Amino acid sequence: MSRLAVVSGGGTGIGRSTAGMLAGEGYDVIIVGRRPEVLDEAVAWIGPQASAVTADVSDPAQVATVVAAVGDRPIDVLVNNAGAFVGGGRSTLDEVATQWRANFDSNVLTAVLLTTALLPRLRRPGGHIILTSSIAAQRGGGGPYSAAKAALHGYVLDLATELGVDGITANVIAPGYVTDSEFFDGRMTPEGHRARVDATLLKRPGEPDDIAEAVRWLAGPGGRYVTGQIINVNGGSVLGR
Repeated sequence: MSRLAVVSGGGTGIGRSTAGMLAGEGYDVIIVGRRPEVLDEAVAWIGPQASAVTADVSDPAQVATVVAAVGDRPIDVLVNNAGAFVGGGRSTLDEVATQWRANFDSNVLTAVLLTTALLPRLRRPGGHIILTSSIAAQRGGGGPYSAAKAALHGYVLDLATELGVDGITANVIAPGYVTDSEFFDGRMTPEGHRARVDATLLKRPGEPDDIAEAVRWLAGPGGRYVTGQIINVNGGSVLGR
């Protein structure tokens, strides 16, 4: 039986590229997302080794549909990629609370609930848990989004400590500025794009495939002794952290 990978936020951008890479490595891949039409397009692009589950994994009830799709199969790679910047009003304390909770739910609770639900199915030894953070967790600038992504760093340290005895690795990838995704959703200006590219040492934006290659390493033989780490893939925008 083929190895199995589960990728949340797998319909677009980094998630889709990662799922496609894993399928190319011979994995069966279950992609998870909230929009069935986007997932259908991603499955068609990835190929016959992919299947999709429509679920909002910040909702405990909907996480159960992912567990059902996995069934009794052991999971070799779990990529927690679901997340987004959630904007909102900040004029009142109620608006601030709403925005912060929404960012926490979208970026932290998604990873916590899906990992917790699928933990019994992780291959022991040899399973890999990978979380997608952001450069914003290390240098700020994103308000509640930065704080939520930084929470994943502490979470992965606990996972690595807890699961090391079972031979399961847990790491975070912190991407820098990546194009060809829905993250900025019309918010990016030409000036913002140039500023982000200029902030890199390589003078180019990242691409989803750059992050997928980091996943390939962590999930492959080269990453088997790497756990509890924050892997920066940012073109040199942030150094040494």
